Order: sequence, then structure tokens, then C-alpha cells
Amino acid sequence: MTATLVPSPLPTPSRHVGLLHANNGVRTEHQREVINRLKRIEGQVRGLIEMVDSARPCEDVAQQMSAARKAMDKAFYRMMACTVMEAVSESASEVETFREVERSTRILEKYA
Repeated sequence: MTATLVPSPLPTPSRHVGLLHANNGVRTEHQREVINRLKRIEGQVRGLIEMVDSARPCEDVAQQMSAARKAMDKAFYRMMACTVMEAVSESASEVETFREVERSTRILEKYA
């Protein structure tokens, strides 16, 4: 019996797509920066797996885990900064700006 992989549907694009919003000039720079950070983190995690496989001391592993966690936090905050900048630059009114900044604040409170 062979399993057939069915691709999951892509999320529906919306006005609030953060880093992927096509009309923002700074998006490309921020997107590239976040992707680079995530690639470095990916390398750190691969290194962590090797450390655990080779039975490195727990303190060494913990130190590297801490570094990976901090790097992930920095990537998250960089992504959120882009979201806030987009909200401010694209809002048509002060009320809309306030709503968008509030939305970003709720995301920070929820995930940070």
C-alpha cells in the first residue's frame, strides 16, 4: 500500500500578511533579514542534534540551546517590527493606524 501525499491548502492571502505584503518597500529587506536569521538558527539546531548525538556535556548543550532560543526571539521581534511599520505606513487614518498597532500589540502579548 502506497501513501499519496496531498499538499495542504495554502492560507488565503489577506491584507494582514506581515512580511509578505507586496506593497511595502521595506518588506524585502526585512524578509531577507528574517530568512537569514532563520537559516542561522536552522544550523544551530542541526549543531544541537549533533551535540546530543555525540553525548556532549549537558551544560554545553544548554548553552547552545539558549543561544538558539535567543536567536529565535530576535527573529520574531524583527518580524513584528516589520508588521508594525507596515501598519503605520499603510493606514489611511489615525483610527486605522491605532487598530493596526493594537493588533500587533496583541500578537506580541500572545506570542512573546
